[in-house]
Amino acid sequence: MKKTSTRLADGRELIYYDLADDTVRDAVDRRPLDATVTTSEIRRDELLGDFVAIASHRQGRTYHPPADECPLCPSEGGRLSEIPDSSYDVVVFENRFPSLAGDSGRCEVVCFTSDHNASFASLSEPQARLVLDAWTDRTSELSHLPSVEQVFCFENRGAEIGVTLQHPHGQIYAYPFTTPRTALMLRQVAAHKEATGGENLFDAVVERERAAERVVLEGEHWVAFVPYAAHWPYEVHLYPKRRVPDLLGLDEAARAEFPRVYLELLRRFDRIFGENEPPTPYIAAWHQAPFGPLDDFEGVTRDDFALHLELFTIRRTSGKLKFLAGSESGMNVFINDVPPERAAERLREVASS
Repeated sequence: MKKTSTRLADGRELIYYDLADDTVRDAVDRRPLDATVTTSEIRRDELLGDFVAIASHRQGRTYHPPADECPLCPSEGGRLSEIPDSSYDVVVFENRFPSLAGDSGRCEVVCFTSDHNASFASLSEPQARLVLDAWTDRTSELSHLPSVEQVFCFENRGAEIGVTLQHPHGQIYAYPFTTPRTALMLRQVAAHKEATGGENLFDAVVERERAAERVVLEGEHWVAFVPYAAHWPYEVHLYPKRRVPDLLGLDEAARAEFPRVYLELLRRFDRIFGENEPPTPYIAAWHQAPFGPLDDFEGVTRDDFALHLELFTIRRTSGKLKFLAGSESGMNVFINDVPPERAAERLREVASS
């Protein structure tokens, strides 16, 4: 992997990640851009103890542009985009309309390929490995920013999810706090560790799931399963078999196997509802240990956390979405219409030939 860092016309950082070590990246952003102005602010909800990002400047972000005006495609001729070069393998840049900025953290965009009509599932294994390497590198770099306590790499795919740019891409949020979802996990880890005299909760969960009927696929270094208490109609958790706290902890064997396993999962997701259905909308979310202090979780260290990816769709059946209505949105109590065992069975049925 070759990494080349440059700056856009408004001062934002842009980084090329290339498969070929001899690739030269010297294109200049020729757009007449003013300096980026953000209004990002973090507010704490005293009743719930969680945080809300207030970012009114995002109201003016790019919304469903036509394909020939996509800001994530390479620049060509007189059409100038966020990427100054005429092609790229993987590129990462600071979001022009960030939810988090400055002392409130940082938001980045990760473009998986220059092909506007592709998807992550259509990438080759070397391309998918390059994305993994980019996620890892950005996790390392962002973790050293003084305002950052947690790094979250994710992909939103599909208009049903709320995606406003159809080019295959994901995002990275660098939060100035430990997110509520991670804090819940850490509290459970701490309680389980105390109750069992030191057993790791993640290890116990993965061991039980591997012995159950909800395993979707398993490699030498990774295992994917539908969890016992899945929240979403089709939800898969992907774990490395050797527990590590973050992407930086993966060894070369796990990194080498990841593209094959993950691409297979994504391709199965696109076949859940039949070959003639539109692409399955999904969220793919990496859970990593916080880099900030863990003083609120007695007896827990970063090494007690287990890196894993959660992949889920909000489509519950052909042509129907799972809406977060009263119980889910009002009380955070999910109601799942698809039994996890049946979801796992379906994901095994649609395996690649």
